[in-house]
Amino acid sequence: MIKSVTVQDLVNRFSLDVLAGEKELHRQITKSKTHRPGLEFVGYFEFFSQARVQVLGSKEINYLHTLSEEERNLRIGNIVKYHPPCFVVTRNLDGLKYLMKYCEEEGIPLLRTPHPTNKFLELMDIFLTKSLAPEIAIHGVCVNVSGIGILLRGKSGVGKSETAHTLIRRGHRLVADDIVVLRKTSPETLIGTHNGKSKEFLALRSIGLINVSRLYGRKAFQEETRIVLDIELTQWENNALNNELELEPTFTDYMDVRIPHLEIQLQPGRDVAGLVEAAANNWYLKQQGYSAVEDFMKRLESDH
Repeated sequence: MIKSVTVQDLVNRFSLDVLAGEKELHRQITKSKTHRPGLEFVGYFEFFSQARVQVLGSKEINYLHTLSEEERNLRIGNIVKYHPPCFVVTRNLDGLKYLMKYCEEEGIPLLRTPHPTNKFLELMDIFLTKSLAPEIAIHGVCVNVSGIGILLRGKSGVGKSETAHTLIRRGHRLVADDIVVLRKTSPETLIGTHNGKSKEFLALRSIGLINVSRLYGRKAFQEETRIVLDIELTQWENNALNNELELEPTFTDYMDVRIPHLEIQLQPGRDVAGLVEAAANNWYLKQQGYSAVEDFMKRLESDH
């Protein structure tokens, strides 16, 4: 199913003024990037992104102002006939009666914002990318440990929420409990967030439902995080995991995004939250180019 937002969603999100096409705010937007129709105004349509939100800044509007009425009508008419979802004029630019006329006739919303063009493009692209990103929901817990997004997975009752609670007590943050929504915002980027209903809530066996923000302060909760580690909590099995210097890397695929996978076995008295912290910090060091195994082997070699 193709995700979409409506022009009305943009109006609400960015407090946009509606200059024309008010009856067409239900129009759907399915593309996650905006477009500035520069080449199109001079008649080149080979790569026109007609399904994208069209943003008009000072350059585009000032160019239109320099044209004769006949030429301006031609340039605008060539674009509106493609029926893009909407036009947004930045910097509260005025003198747009001719543009309002065409948009009203063609049923295309014409919107306006006080934001500078580059700033608005950045904000709009971020909003559309997140809103239109492919997503799935999985059973698990999502936490942010020292700035590192982690999925905690495992069978029901294995201790995911309890581990998250311990992490929160140590100053880390909850993102989602029970249902984690994963959004693919780029070929390499996976964002974890909550489903809205479970926001800030953590379910603990023998205790019940708690609101982590009310209990531990706003710093205990985070809206979303980039997922970089997938940790599976499993029951302890003798000899199932060996104390090797370095485990063979494994990965979990979510919507074709590969996430490093680790398994942590549970046993009474074992500091699982501490092991999650260690995994997060070790991942960070590897991103900085440090390998504890390589460092250790160099020390052994230096003794010979």
